[in-house]
Amino acid sequence: MSARSRHERQRADAPNGALAPTRRRGVRLRGAPMSLATIRTDGPLAPPPRAGKLADHVYDALKAQIHDFQLVAGDRFSEAELGQRLGVSRTPVREALFRLRDEGFLGVESKLGWYVLPIDFGRLEQLYDLRVVLELASIARLCARADTPAELDALKAIWLVAPAERLADSRAVGRHDEQFHAALVRAAGNDETARVHWDVTERIRIIRHLDFTRASRVEATYVEHAKILRAVMQKKADQAQLLLKTHIEQSKAEVRKITLHTLQAARDRAAR
Repeated sequence: MSARSRHERQRADAPNGALAPTRRRGVRLRGAPMSLATIRTDGPLAPPPRAGKLADHVYDALKAQIHDFQLVAGDRFSEAELGQRLGVSRTPVREALFRLRDEGFLGVESKLGWYVLPIDFGRLEQLYDLRVVLELASIARLCARADTPAELDALKAIWLVAPAERLADSRAVGRHDEQFHAALVRAAGNDETARVHWDVTERIRIIRHLDFTRASRVEATYVEHAKILRAVMQKKADQAQLLLKTHIEQSKAEVRKITLHTLQAARDRAAR
């Protein structure tokens, strides 16, 4: 069977549009566990450990590598290996690994240990659909308010600025993007909606942050956010909802294209 045929067979067997794991030279050869020598605990996506919570340190370090595609589908490692690399016992390691399993990032097999799961685009698209529902409902509620919540003034200071004052740091823009949408939901005044929305935000972050790896998308985000914010401030609910839905759908489409390219590039680097 040709390499192309094998790849097509893997995609056909993967559930819900997920990318099937690819064997990586020196990583999954004959089921050998992956060395964690490349796990960074001081990289830009790895926050410092929170006080008294070693499991959070392990969780943050691993999740950062998954988000940055330093770890990709099929990479394997053991609890003991990870604990030794990060200098912690197996208890916090296991707690962190099960958290990542519950979030859909990792799988585990009794004899082969832990491994990174393929990105399930079908599941992520469902989360994006849920995000749209939550944000559209929040926009309608927000526009119906007689007052102007303080959250909107804070957003104006970030998004209604001259082009020369816009941020160029893609990571900073990505963080502000999350906070923009979260602030709109919070400003609507439903705490439970805000809680569910933030949970969705954290679960889609693995691909969402890739929307800001190109300057054109950073510029588009500023323009689109400004239009949405102005419509909300003018209480034009229908217009704000249309702008918001178009913005999220476009972002989702761009992210998926970027993610497929990034995954392939990561696999190519690992195969060399």
